[in-house]
Amino acid sequence: MDEEYAEAVLDLVEQVPAGRAMTYGTVAEVVADGFVLAGGRARGGPRQVGAVLARMGARVPWWRVVNAAGHPHDPARALAHYAAEGTPLTSDGQRVALRRAIWFPDDPED
Repeated sequence: MDEEYAEAVLDLVEQVPAGRAMTYGTVAEVVADGFVLAGGRARGGPRQVGAVLARMGARVPWWRVVNAAGHPHDPARALAHYAAEGTPLTSDGQRVALRRAIWFPDDPED
């Protein structure tokens, strides 16, 4: 695993405010801006972000990164964090309500 890429992912995830969330794909897109390969192709995607978090995510708020449907990697552990942080959830209480919780690094509200 590219350590520089991994650190960029972890640095971004650390910036996600409590009660907010990003998708694996959004993290990959934001981080890719600094990691472009020859030919203009971005290095890393949602799966690579997931791999970084699986390997090194314990030191950052990993529960703030979810899939495109709002599901966290470890729902049982993540739900406790969501309750503590006031993260908006869907009506079934099992997923992050992304329309209300999504965060982007350049979000003027944060």
